[in-house]
Amino acid sequence: MLKASNIHKKYGTVEVLRGVALEINRSEVVSIVGPSGSGKSTLLHILGTLDKADTGEVNMNDTLLTALSGNKLASFRNKHIGFVFQFHHLLPEFSALENACIPGWLAGRKKKEVMEEAEKLLNMLGLSNRLHNKPNQLSGGEQQRVAVARALINKPDIVMADEPTGNLDSANAKELHHLFFDLRKQFNQTFLIVTHNEELAQLSDRVLHMMDGRIV
Repeated sequence: MLKASNIHKKYGTVEVLRGVALEINRSEVVSIVGPSGSGKSTLLHILGTLDKADTGEVNMNDTLLTALSGNKLASFRNKHIGFVFQFHHLLPEFSALENACIPGWLAGRKKKEVMEEAEKLLNMLGLSNRLHNKPNQLSGGEQQRVAVARALINKPDIVMADEPTGNLDSANAKELHHLFFDLRKQFNQTFLIVTHNEELAQLSDRVLHMMDGRIV
């Protein structure tokens, strides 16, 4: 489903990625682990089209992502890739429900249809009584579940998560781990997760180890 080959990336004179290649299959949960500075987040951002490789190719479902740019790239990303980050990135002026709706609205879908779907997702994620709360009225774990709903709203082919439990206590982190696997079971959802959390990594179908800009 997702295939990358010969990915190189430099920032100035620092070579961050040195010819990375990987494949992710549909419905897999794959974790990328490695020390800080090994290139994990840079790789995830390139695979998710948030950053561009200097050389190499990224394909998803037979679409060459490295050949897309501008509005075509933004549209593909919005429809096919969901993101969950360590710091949630929820918009403070919007409710939980509105935050979950944003990618659907950006995709030009009907407002009511998106809101109904977001409400279903938030209910499923245990947030039925928090729909109209702003982010500052939610706990860290609740905010992260809103971010998961937002990532799922357009039924993406893959959800990419960058240290999704890095800002959570151990109980909420464990809950989020199990949530990912529940979502895989219910929706055949594919996940690619960058994490320092060994417990989450070991639950995954595969663990990719990065060191010095390479998968080892």
